[in-house]
Amino acid sequence: MSEHRIRVGIIGFGRIGNEHAEWISHAKGIRVVAAFDPTPARRDLAKSKGLHAVDSIDAILDDDGIHAVLVSTPTSMHFEHASRALDARKHVMVEKPAALNCADYERLMARSGSSGSVLSVFHNRRYDIDYLTVRHAIASGVLGDRVFNIESRLGQWSSCVGPATRDWRPNWRNESAFGGGGLYDWGPHFVDQMLQLMLPAKPHTVFAQLRANVWSSDPACDDFARVCIDFDNGTAALVEINTTTTRPLPRWHVDGKLGSMDSPFSLSFDTNEWAKLTFSPANGEVSRLVDRAPEGLTRTQIWEQFALACRGEGEPAVTAQSVVPTMRVLDAARESARTGDSVHVSSS
Repeated sequence: MSEHRIRVGIIGFGRIGNEHAEWISHAKGIRVVAAFDPTPARRDLAKSKGLHAVDSIDAILDDDGIHAVLVSTPTSMHFEHASRALDARKHVMVEKPAALNCADYERLMARSGSSGSVLSVFHNRRYDIDYLTVRHAIASGVLGDRVFNIESRLGQWSSCVGPATRDWRPNWRNESAFGGGGLYDWGPHFVDQMLQLMLPAKPHTVFAQLRANVWSSDPACDDFARVCIDFDNGTAALVEINTTTTRPLPRWHVDGKLGSMDSPFSLSFDTNEWAKLTFSPANGEVSRLVDRAPEGLTRTQIWEQFALACRGEGEPAVTAQSVVPTMRVLDAARESARTGDSVHVSSS
């Protein structure tokens, strides 16, 4: 590989594809060389950044000079585009969620194994400072030797569409046909964080409520998602994405034998604010801020680890196998919302 650098083609140069290009531009051993997007305005943006803007996905997949592909198209397209890239023997980084269900995700893993290509999912929020601070506080015994309850929330009075690119189909995040809704937007990140936080405990059952209340006329596209997870060690967990509240609840709330801690919400999604965890001891002592955890990997460093993995020099920051439990819980949440019953994760 020339210059020992992994050359990347981006499929889908919307808002997040453009952000990835910026992160990669600061990374060692990897660079973006080409981008596909169906809209002329986004191709022009790619050109302005010095990229080769192509008008078809095949132009990327057929280019032997491109070693890896980022799939950053709308959610419902991830499986198709990642499959095509793996079949073309490209290494693949795919935005979360990698597919609409675990069965399709496991098909991607099988393709990765057959082709010898690296597959990773951009679960960058495993390295967010608020999550790392919660994990550090629990691991260091701030809440005692047992945690009973963990709640992870995002609240706002605003659609998940947010700052989406306006050039293509600006409302796709409110359409189930494109994989819209809170469960597929923030949900994969928050479920993934919860499962990583609870290791080695495993999710046992899931009960979920998914509702379309305000922002979508599509009843299958939730703007309120509540996912309750029972773990096999007895801990109860909740992940909630509520885009229909004017009074957001704390970003984190955790209860343990020695007391409770929570952190403020931030309408700007400021992880530094979310990391300001206040511990309130059960013995009545004065509440205090818990120690902030060491910083995790940056987005650029995640890409640098991916480049090393592509060269056979290690594993990506997020291995493909580590994402399977997250996909299983998302499947279980949808099934629970459909039936109104709790769902065993192992059989989902």
